[in-house]
Amino acid sequence: MEHAARRIIAGLIAAAAALAVGQLAAAAVAPDSAPFYAVGNTVVDHTPAAVREWAIGIFGTSDKAVLFACLTVIIALLAALAGLVEGERRYGTVLIGLLGVFGAVAAVTRPAGTFAWIWPSVIAAVAGALVLGTLVHRAQSQAVPDRRRFFGTAAVFALGSAGLYWLGTRWSKGTVVAAERREATVPAPVAPAPPLPEGIDVKGAVPYITSNTDFYRIDTALRVPQVSTAEWQLNIHGMVDRPRTLTWADLNAMAATQRAVTLTCVSNEIGGNLIGNAVWTGFPIKPILESVGVHPDADMLLSKSVDGWTAGTPLQVLTDGRDAILAIAMNGTPLPVEHGYPVRQVVPGLYGYVSATKWVVDWEITRFDKADAYWTIRGWSARGPIKTGCRIDTPRTGDRLGTGTQIVAGTAWAQHRGIATVEVQIDDGPWLPARLAPEYSVDTWRQWWFAWQATAGEHIITARATDGTGAVQTDQIASPVPDGATGYPKRLVTVAA
Repeated sequence: MEHAARRIIAGLIAAAAALAVGQLAAAAVAPDSAPFYAVGNTVVDHTPAAVREWAIGIFGTSDKAVLFACLTVIIALLAALAGLVEGERRYGTVLIGLLGVFGAVAAVTRPAGTFAWIWPSVIAAVAGALVLGTLVHRAQSQAVPDRRRFFGTAAVFALGSAGLYWLGTRWSKGTVVAAERREATVPAPVAPAPPLPEGIDVKGAVPYITSNTDFYRIDTALRVPQVSTAEWQLNIHGMVDRPRTLTWADLNAMAATQRAVTLTCVSNEIGGNLIGNAVWTGFPIKPILESVGVHPDADMLLSKSVDGWTAGTPLQVLTDGRDAILAIAMNGTPLPVEHGYPVRQVVPGLYGYVSATKWVVDWEITRFDKADAYWTIRGWSARGPIKTGCRIDTPRTGDRLGTGTQIVAGTAWAQHRGIATVEVQIDDGPWLPARLAPEYSVDTWRQWWFAWQATAGEHIITARATDGTGAVQTDQIASPVPDGATGYPKRLVTVAA
């Protein structure tokens, strides 16, 4: 039993050494070429839409942390197996070699991958095999001095692995980009956002402006891409008369604008929290498109992130006068790295999967019948207009309330159409009008509240919204796939006598 335990320890430390060496090697090649991230991103890309939606529904914005944990457990189990089967025939070494091949293939087949991306996985496999062989050889002895020597060597390898991993993360561009962002300034907008009117924040609802920290993050990047302003470029090509490449200096030579826009994730469940409202500073997209001479038969902008993720946005939406921008700041500060630093797209009225490309570096002007984006390939709708929706922020399901006046409050959204009314229903009673906070813009959510005269017993509170065109939110329950969830939000509460 003790002998097997030492073999398992040997396998685990060998895996740690391999990952650490791979991380260090990736710092010299490309951070996403590290074996852990290459494999993890490949898993994300090949996860069925239904499984992805289940994970987001259960874990929310913690879905990536859960994936990290699952990958870590799988690696640990394989590492333990490698330690147990390592012997004269070197089956453990073969297993590590196969994992290295898998990592190399995953890396080189990434959208941004090159042949050089195989090397972190190859080097990691060699390092892991050497450490495994050394430790298993020492683990086989039953002599007390040899057992002590095994644990001493294992400790050295473990500490060395931790040190190499730390160096790998320190030598990546993350520290450079973080320092650059701290020193960055936000240009004064030529067209600043109007001030918020009094009474726009409703007690009981979430804050009207979502802080950068609380703003939802849903994307496919396991490792947040690190792009400096010095290297950032936007390559514009395809069905245009004048292809061009925008640099950071070119972008900042334009007149900046500032607008509040509410973004919504298509994975948002009925009454969910994958929605946020922020004040964005950036540069209008329409003049940039005009400068390249878009062909009249083009109808899609296929935008690409630095990590290869793509979104297909209708050109009509980008040129109809709405505040579609290339954003460089969020709530008065440079974009947080996890929200797209240095440049991302913000387009009112469309779900993020067809518009809100973060770390954007490429625009191809094309057609919907000629190109597919990341999520449309996986069965999602091609155009993704945001559906009218609302949420009850207070009370929550399970709350115990007192009789008398109770405030029901929440938010409603129908970006680029605006919210005309919100209604509340108690149990099977009539629909009653809620009071609305002032409308700031048709591109932002609107808060509402309703004074309910609560009576004793269990009650179901339901809400629905009507948009600025007069269309009422549908009561038909649908899941997020393929073009956004629908249905009324409900809360079950108990009112004490």
